[in-house]
Amino acid sequence: MRAERHAKLQDQLAGQGLDGLLLLGTSAVTYATGASAPACDSGRAALLRMVAVVVAGAEHPWLFTPWPEGVPPELPADHVGPAAVPDSDDGAEALVAALVDLFPVGARVACDEVPHPLGRALAGYQLVPASGVMGAAKLAKTVDELACIRAAQALNEAAMVDVQPRLRPGVTQTDLSAVFLRRVVELGADFNGIDPIWQPMPARLADGPWTVHGGVAFPLPSAPRPLDDGEVIWVDTGVHIGGYASDFGRTWIVGDAPRPTARQRDQFARWWAVMEAVLAVIKPGATALDLARAARAAEAGATPWIEHFYLAHGVGTDSAEMPLVGTDLGEEFDAGLVLAPGMVLVLEPVIWDDGAAGYRSEDMVAVTDDGWVALSDHPYDPFGPQ
Repeated sequence: MRAERHAKLQDQLAGQGLDGLLLLGTSAVTYATGASAPACDSGRAALLRMVAVVVAGAEHPWLFTPWPEGVPPELPADHVGPAAVPDSDDGAEALVAALVDLFPVGARVACDEVPHPLGRALAGYQLVPASGVMGAAKLAKTVDELACIRAAQALNEAAMVDVQPRLRPGVTQTDLSAVFLRRVVELGADFNGIDPIWQPMPARLADGPWTVHGGVAFPLPSAPRPLDDGEVIWVDTGVHIGGYASDFGRTWIVGDAPRPTARQRDQFARWWAVMEAVLAVIKPGATALDLARAARAAEAGATPWIEHFYLAHGVGTDSAEMPLVGTDLGEEFDAGLVLAPGMVLVLEPVIWDDGAAGYRSEDMVAVTDDGWVALSDHPYDPFGPQ
């Protein structure tokens, strides 16, 4: 899997006329080198960074890391260096000094993050965004990558089997997080990808937090507030296995034996109709615009997703990555995004009726040679199977 990823990066460097990559983002470093790192908060992560360097035509990437135990076994010892500190002037200069033999001054290098000290130290180089390389390389997953994503998703869903029965009046969001995080560790997750979200949804937009876009406020941080009987809860979690993310989303109702109202059952039925319409057009050659139009047609022309998010997004070493469908980049962007085998889509339509809250869930599929295959398999309780 690591060799296949390296080959894809080399193909992109050659095709785009680049001399190499300089990567600071954790998921990008993981993708480029296969290195692993312990989970830590972002403030501490910025002190000592992993950095990946991919040189056009080179057999192996270079890795600078504070965690030598996470170095993949096939990486030559002379391709591994100590942790970088590119956010300080001295650290940035030391990193660039180590790159002189890899990139001559004036080389065209793609970067994903450039702190000010590093930007000054790289003044003699031609810097371009790495998104064009990384996005294209990561877009279609290999068989091994799909297996990692499927394993992460299965573990995430298995943990929810223990969490959902605890959704009773008086439990707090943080209680649910404690159960979830303990269970995913017991099941073998490498680490938690996002703070677990168990968001109570108000019936009306006016009853929720104000938003600059005027739409539904989601997601919000978990809090120790006791949940009330009958509250509608939007759930969103993600864990990682082998460097790859999962993405779980469901709508639950607080209660000992929750029963959706007729209006809530109707919302779920409309959500399911949108899903069926979108799934019916997923195949190689279809565009993101085809998916967005199918979703709107199923909801009588309305936009059945949170418009500051998307109808669908990809997942891989990041919990949300290309392909992105239905963003505010507009129809021209969607029309140019063509589905191909190996692409992963996390579909997350939303049905919202102001005054009656709404329904949101996420299902994950991979594009195949002639359609799609499901990568997620979790019931829609308490709304029942379809």
